This record gives sequence, structure tokens and C-alpha cells, in this order.
Amino acid sequence: MNGSIQMGRVYGVPLRMHWSVPVLVVLLAYGLGHDTLPAWIPGLSPTVYTLAAAVGAVLLMASLLVHEIAHAATALRKQISVQDVTLWAMGGMTRMDRATSARAAFLVAVSGPLASLVIGGIALGAGIGVAAAAHRSVPGALLIWLGWANLLLGAFNLLPASPLDGGRVLQALLWWRTGDRDRADRAAGRGGQVVGVLLVLGGWLAFARGVPGGLWLALVGLFMALTAGAERQRAVIGSALRGVRLGDAMSSPVATGSDWLAVDRFIDEVALQSRHSVLPLLDFDGRLSGLVSLRRLTSVPAERRAEVRVRDVAVPLSQVTTGSPDELVNDALDHLRSGAAGVRVVVVDGGRPVGIVTGGDITRLVQRRQMAGGSRAA
Repeated sequence: MNGSIQMGRVYGVPLRMHWSVPVLVVLLAYGLGHDTLPAWIPGLSPTVYTLAAAVGAVLLMASLLVHEIAHAATALRKQISVQDVTLWAMGGMTRMDRATSARAAFLVAVSGPLASLVIGGIALGAGIGVAAAAHRSVPGALLIWLGWANLLLGAFNLLPASPLDGGRVLQALLWWRTGDRDRADRAAGRGGQVVGVLLVLGGWLAFARGVPGGLWLALVGLFMALTAGAERQRAVIGSALRGVRLGDAMSSPVATGSDWLAVDRFIDEVALQSRHSVLPLLDFDGRLSGLVSLRRLTSVPAERRAEVRVRDVAVPLSQVTTGSPDELVNDALDHLRSGAAGVRVVVVDGGRPVGIVTGGDITRLVQRRQMAGGSRAA
């Protein structure tokens, strides 16, 4: 995710923190120290409330991290590749490859909420015990607050709506029941859109009645609705492209250029002659070495284009999604890497690019197959 920094690794998986996390910690600490703790244990000094609230907010973010690490650990046990774990304002996100079975998808999805529920139960029980032993105890109040927060987090995430974990659970169960992953994805996405809209409406009504937290609920609902809509659309595309190979979807031949050329020469000899906005680069042996976009080329100042090599502004091969002509389009889309913007898969045969599949190619192919399906049905 853009705007995030790496904090470390767990099980070899990079842990990242988005810039919005400190903002969320401050907001959580303010609400805890200004409202919750003074109401539960009045009469303490502002310094105590501030320090306790800061500790509570950090503990809650640590709980969110454990939630995501549970997803990552379960995925790794099921031989699913995990790219990274990122904390951000909406909670957390674990980027991983798609599960190859409904059982694996179910276990990965349910592991996060279960971790939150376990943490919540332990913290709540410990907090009640501390509060019973020491009346008006700050540690007891913090543990009770942390426990309830994790229980609510776990329960909320089990709502049967994508992109929540409950939506993933629903998707896995439907996939197991029907044997159709795309149909299961569409159903989970539809549920996510409905729940998201309801959260937006409920949050806005609460905010209009003077509840500040309603605005945050509305933002969460909006994020859910948009993400679920995108996932549902992806499922529609996946269904339309079922069985289609990259060789049938690619644009070919594709213009290529040498990666050692200066930017000005590359623009004159290659870019201006091509109809694509992203061009594959070749090394001295004629093998794929990266991708360069017209946007990156034009970002080089005119006075420096004669001295800058095109490979210096290109996306390296390690961040380029490639596939063979016989590979299924859906499989290639599942492994899209994050180096270049948009949908771009370079089709390679014997180490040399023979075509490229872009978002436009995918859109046209889906539309043609949908029209052909409609014609046959008619």
C-alpha cells in the first residue's frame, strides 16, 4: 500500500504501517482518555488518563496486528504465498495469493476473527479479575476496554460481507457447496455492497444526531461498498474469462525496445511508433528485462533525456507479471504484481515477449464473450 513503511518481518512476511495509523492511535487515545476512562474511573489526574489512553490505543493496534498475522500464518501453513501485512486506518490488510481450495480459504478467513475473539476473551477475563482485586484500577479498566474492543472487532469481522472476513467465510462455504468460486465471489461481493450501504446510512444518521463516531462508521461502510463492488466485478470478469488463455487474449505483435537506449532515442524510435502506453524492454540477449510507461518517459526532463537510460526509469522484471501463451488469463490475473499500474501481463515464450495483455484487452474480450453468450442464448 502506498504511503506505508516496513516495520519488520514475521514468518518472513514484511510488516508495514500506513501513515494513517498514528492518526488512528491519536483518535483512539483521545476518545479513551477524554471520555471512556473518566466515566469508568473518575477523579484521576489528566496525566494518568493520557498515559493510560496511549497505552490502550497501542495495545489495540497490537491486537489488530495479531489479527492480521493470524491470517498470514494460516495462509503460509496452507502453502499460500503472502506478500505483506499492512496496518492502516481501516484496520489491517494481508495481501496473499488466492487459496486453491475452499477449505484453505475458510481456514485463512476465520483465523483472524478467532484470534480477535480469543484476545478479547482473555483481556476481558483478566480485566474483570484485576478490577475485582483492586477497585478503580486503571489496568483493570484498560483490559476490560481492550477485551470488549477485540470482541466487537471479531464479531464485526464475521459479518457475511466482503471484504470483511465473514464475507471470505461465506465465499468459502458457497465455493465448497457449489464448486463455483466465481459464483461464490459474486454472492459475497453482493452482500458486502448491501452491508456497506446500510453502514453508510446508519453512520450518517448517527452523525446527524450528534454522534461523532457515526462519521467513521459511514466511512467504513463506504470503503466496504466500493471494495465489495470491485471484487464482485472481478468475479464477473473471472467467469467470462474462464478457460481463455493468454495467447488468445494478448495483443500481438508488441513493440519492444532495448533497455540500454537513451530516453530521447527510445521515444523517437519506439514509443512514438507504438499503440501501447506501456512497452516491454529487452536486454542485450533479447530477453525481457522490464516495462516502461509513457508517463515515466515523459517525466524525464527534456534536457536530461539524452543522458538517462530507459532502464533507469523502467519497472524492473521482478515487478512485472509474465505468463506463457498457454497459461490461463485468470491464473495470470491472480498473480498480478504491484510494480506497474493497471492490468498488464507480458506474454513470454522462451524468455522473449510475444504479446501483452492490458486492461483494454481484458475489457474487449469480456464484452465479446458476453455478447456471444447473449447471442447463443437468444
